[in-house]
Amino acid sequence: MKLHLLIPIVLMLAIGVPSWAETGMAIDPRACLECHEDSVASSDFVKSVHGSNACTSCHTEINDLDLHMEGQIEIKPVNCSRCHDQQATLHSTSVHQQNEIGCTGCHSEYHAITHWAGNKTQVIETCQQCHDTEEYLASTHGQAVIDHNAAAPDCSDCHSLHGIAAISEMNAAELSRFDSDTCIACHSDEELMAENGVATHAVETYLESYHGKNYRLGYPEQAAVCADCHGAHGVLPSDHADSTLNGENLVETCAQCHPKATPHFTEFYAHGDHSDSENYPLLYWTYIAMTGLLVGTFTVFWIHTLLWMFRGFVENRENLRALSEGKVEQHIKDAHKPYRRFQRRHIFLHLTVIISFLGLSLTGLPLKFSDQQWARAMMDFYGGVHYAGLIHRGCAILTFYYFVGAILLSFDFLFLRKDIKGNWLQRMFGPDSLMPNIWDIIDVSRMIRWFFFKGPKPTFDRWTYWEKFDFIAVFWGMFAIGGSGLMLWFPEFFGIFLPGWAFNIATIVHSDEALLATGFIFTVHFFNTHGRPEKFPMDFVIFNGEISKEEFIEERGRQWDRYEEMGITEEFAMEKTSGVLYDFVFKGFGFLAVFTGLGLAALMLFAFMSGGGH
Repeated sequence: MKLHLLIPIVLMLAIGVPSWAETGMAIDPRACLECHEDSVASSDFVKSVHGSNACTSCHTEINDLDLHMEGQIEIKPVNCSRCHDQQATLHSTSVHQQNEIGCTGCHSEYHAITHWAGNKTQVIETCQQCHDTEEYLASTHGQAVIDHNAAAPDCSDCHSLHGIAAISEMNAAELSRFDSDTCIACHSDEELMAENGVATHAVETYLESYHGKNYRLGYPEQAAVCADCHGAHGVLPSDHADSTLNGENLVETCAQCHPKATPHFTEFYAHGDHSDSENYPLLYWTYIAMTGLLVGTFTVFWIHTLLWMFRGFVENRENLRALSEGKVEQHIKDAHKPYRRFQRRHIFLHLTVIISFLGLSLTGLPLKFSDQQWARAMMDFYGGVHYAGLIHRGCAILTFYYFVGAILLSFDFLFLRKDIKGNWLQRMFGPDSLMPNIWDIIDVSRMIRWFFFKGPKPTFDRWTYWEKFDFIAVFWGMFAIGGSGLMLWFPEFFGIFLPGWAFNIATIVHSDEALLATGFIFTVHFFNTHGRPEKFPMDFVIFNGEISKEEFIEERGRQWDRYEEMGITEEFAMEKTSGVLYDFVFKGFGFLAVFTGLGLAALMLFAFMSGGGH
């Protein structure tokens, strides 16, 4: 035996590795090393991860040393999967396998392979053999690896070690998902980020943005993902001249998706945190104001609803008892005679309101509650966020249409109609107007007294105080929801003269005001209109415009008395009521709308109870 072959044997004995003969190996590896010393350094092999194996553990076809030396055994490529089945499975679908790069393409020193032990530099050096890593090495990530930061990502942290996907073969959705998943996997670990001086809420604020909501809903390709703004391999701090986030480069970065981006546009807070009052005071106080509006409105009207529900239930039972005891006399002649309450134009306008509002709710709420499974299912039903957005904007156009219609009707009421007395100011605050007046304060106080059994149920004029609130809320909503919605619809246009952070504020206002509107309509308005004991299960007046004489007198007594005094009551009497088919179709539509709204209200409640609604 050659003298230098004794060295690995001595080393093995020194570190306690049993001799190959003792392991029952058919062919002693020392025999192999005697002939193959030119290609296998015995000292390296012994120290390698394969050093305790026999040569025939890999070269399994060699089962007879004599036949092998005589060249009668065909040497086949080594099948690494015999021992490394998990890695082989991952590699089998990788881009390396597709390009016929096997195990030895990366593990070229296969007789001297040492344990990786998390050596990130070794990974980069291996990838450098085929790939240009210059951009990566100059990046924040690359420099951190060079500085031996174990938390910094090397190539394998993003691309994996063996199951490397073919980036070039990914479609837009797959590529966007890859780009976002890769970054989120590390940056969602707030403790790890804090230890390395990296922003801890980057993922959270991203997921709360429109871009992140697309990602959550399963359509990341329809909005920006991490790499679109930060880059993939060349991630650099914003104060670096070559950074995509440097002030000098931001317009170009944003212009990838927003071609008409301006310097104003780039002032948008990509990771603005509305809970951070120190760094984002405008967002913080906007959020506080909107939250206060939500809590205040719902508190007042839900209490109002609960009191009305209980008092109405008690009164209904009292009326039934009085009827059964014969204490109630029918004193209204022609009690069921119909009178006209709404004209066709009012009915048509309200139908437009219903359609547009439900359309906006059905497509907007899944975006609001993007972390919910039901939201993803709804978006899939629409065909994705893009198509939901088209429906949403179409319904927004309907909203602007009925808003203009309401303005025109108001103008007609104030200045053009001949059947209403007084100048425009008298008309605005008169009994036929939807503008609040002193009578509304009186009606509210009387209603509260009735709630607490301190007086009779009040009767109203043409409009009740809650109907006036609904009407005025449309105007407020148009400026709050409509105005912010237009900003978010046409950001490039508004970015010409508005600072980018205005879009952050618009997002908060649009989201919270829409939540207020949907929550109010599907709970308070539905109860006031259809759910109260006097009307349950539905008040059909808005669909056919008809109200019975009994209902007219009991609910709109001041209006009836006023019309009687003016001698115009019978001008509103109807000779012909709506037909059976009309009632069937529109009642069906009405119930569908109500049940849709109640279903959405239930989903919203479920989302809040499960911690959603970011």
